[in-house]
Amino acid sequence: MTEIERYLILIEGGPPANYSAWSPDVPGCVATGSTIDMCIEEMRVALAGHIEVMREHSEPTPEPSGPGIYLERAIAA
Repeated sequence: MTEIERYLILIEGGPPANYSAWSPDVPGCVATGSTIDMCIEEMRVALAGHIEVMREHSEPTPEPSGPGIYLERAIAA
């Protein structure tokens, strides 16, 4: 059975510029894409490669922090 690791990513930016993604669990691992879906796919590839290199260098693999949650805040009119 394959174990699946789920890493939190944060996506910023967007039109008129590219979207960018990073993970608080894996410092230094970033990706960009012209759409959110493309950015997510590029980040998926970046995380896999980043973690593979860490393992090749016998570095500890970061533990996933878990799911993120959006908090809503009322804005006075």
